[in-house]
Amino acid sequence: MILTVTLNTALDLTYGVPALVPHSSHRVTDLSERPGGKGLNVARVLTALGHDTVVTGFAGGATGAVLRDLLAALPRQKGALTDALVPVAGDTRRTLAVVDAATGDTTQFNEPGPHVGADEWNAFLDAYAGLLETADAVALCGSLPPGIHVGAYGELVRLARTAGVPVLLDTSGEPLRRGIAARPDLIKPNADELAQLTGSREPLRATRDARRRGAHGVIASLGPDGMLAVTPDGIWQASPPAAVKGNPTGAGDSAVAGLISGLVESLSWPDRLRRAVALSTATVLAPTAGDFDRTAYEELLPRVAVEEQGPGAA
Repeated sequence: MILTVTLNTALDLTYGVPALVPHSSHRVTDLSERPGGKGLNVARVLTALGHDTVVTGFAGGATGAVLRDLLAALPRQKGALTDALVPVAGDTRRTLAVVDAATGDTTQFNEPGPHVGADEWNAFLDAYAGLLETADAVALCGSLPPGIHVGAYGELVRLARTAGVPVLLDTSGEPLRRGIAARPDLIKPNADELAQLTGSREPLRATRDARRRGAHGVIASLGPDGMLAVTPDGIWQASPPAAVKGNPTGAGDSAVAGLISGLVESLSWPDRLRRAVALSTATVLAPTAGDFDRTAYEELLPRVAVEEQGPGAA
């Protein structure tokens, strides 16, 4: 079983409009409503790949109830998806993605999320510790809701390491800085998150610097340029066969699903990266976050180029 943690779950709304024009009214031509937050997106991709997955984190209020109903109503996949979300008094946030059909660009609006109290956090820690007992790996994903201390991910990484469970951390800013010090097995920053962490925009230098800060392996998402991996076993660059246009929301989450499923399956680093890049690209081609175009994925997988850049990092 793979465990995904989404401390700041969301009800994801996606609006499609013919063209997004500032300061004007718009007629929505397409609307979708999905249970979201980074870890829930990861979980949906994992189950489509055939992995039994448990989702935990927080959900509350009327929006949280809708999210859990939608989660329960998701179509059956190759793997089972189990809801182990912890209730909170506050209302789960909503996110709104507006997709401009004329350009293919997406504009995103994210609410902050509910305030989580000390008792709610302690209830989550108890649930998390229990779930780690049967987990093969854990992915810690996304932002922190108000009320949770900035070192929360560091605490969760340490608990996973104590339990002997490999852990992937996918967050940003100070939560990433604090979390990386707890020595997660993997982190997956994008180029902006990596620059914020290290102060460098040169991909290889920044990725090596991030690894020196504590992560066992660093997989940097470079957008249309693919992914760069700095690991103890080697350094690789993985690139898609061509750039694609579409909705990039959730592409990074699909990459996380590819990486953590590859870890559980003991795939080689080139095969993990090939899967992550193919899934990420196939997600851009899908209409909503948490989905990927399976036909595109299967066509892309053998065409992702993976080149070794150097020996394992010290």
